Amino acid sequence: MFDYPKQAEVNRPVPKTKVYGHAKPSRAIRNRFVSQVSEIVWKYKLAPETVNLPSKSPVQEIQVFEVTLKSADVAEDVLRTLDKAIPSFLFFELVFDGRVRFAAAYKRPSEASRRKNVVEAYFETPWQSTNVPRPPLPVALDLAGLYEQMLHRHMLACPMALSPRPGESLQSMADRASLIRAKEHECRKLEARIQKEIQFNRKVELNSALRACRSDVARLQQQ
Repeated sequence: MFDYPKQAEVNRPVPKTKVYGHAKPSRAIRNRFVSQVSEIVWKYKLAPETVNLPSKSPVQEIQVFEVTLKSADVAEDVLRTLDKAIPSFLFFELVFDGRVRFAAAYKRPSEASRRKNVVEAYFETPWQSTNVPRPPLPVALDLAGLYEQMLHRHMLACPMALSPRPGESLQSMADRASLIRAKEHECRKLEARIQKEIQFNRKVELNSALRACRSDVARLQQQ
């Protein structure tokens, strides 16, 4: 998504077995890695020595991983496994058939355990040509500020773009976006149930619930 500086380039392949060793995924997730992922490459490391910005808790480094796919789709739990295996703050470049899309989730330290991170819902941009010009990294005073600006711009580039509310923090914005996703999923389930329901009274109840659900989505999307 960004034109990363040359000095931040790593270009080091990451074996899937190494990811499995750190994240301990289930057999089903390992199977998805095999069927969906062709190659994982550690592309860039944004750190004090590579971008000339001081670290600031909790952001010590930002990593960019290139994931070459076997098809245009990748399961979210594949990305979540990578985020679990790598403690740094991650951005993904998903590559397939000469195109690229970018994915990332808001990642923060867990309040329950300092050794664990909480990874929110993922946001993916539309597919685009790998040759599209990229903007430079945002201007920031430290790595924590850089991470927030990078993630904020990434979220705005996604189909479900949200405008921040006055005084809204990045975490609150990410939480709101996750709630919208959950509500939209609930709406789709209600729509499917309405299509199958044959009892009139029950259909009326489900339609009422769907209207309330859509109202919740609209409220959460308001600036």
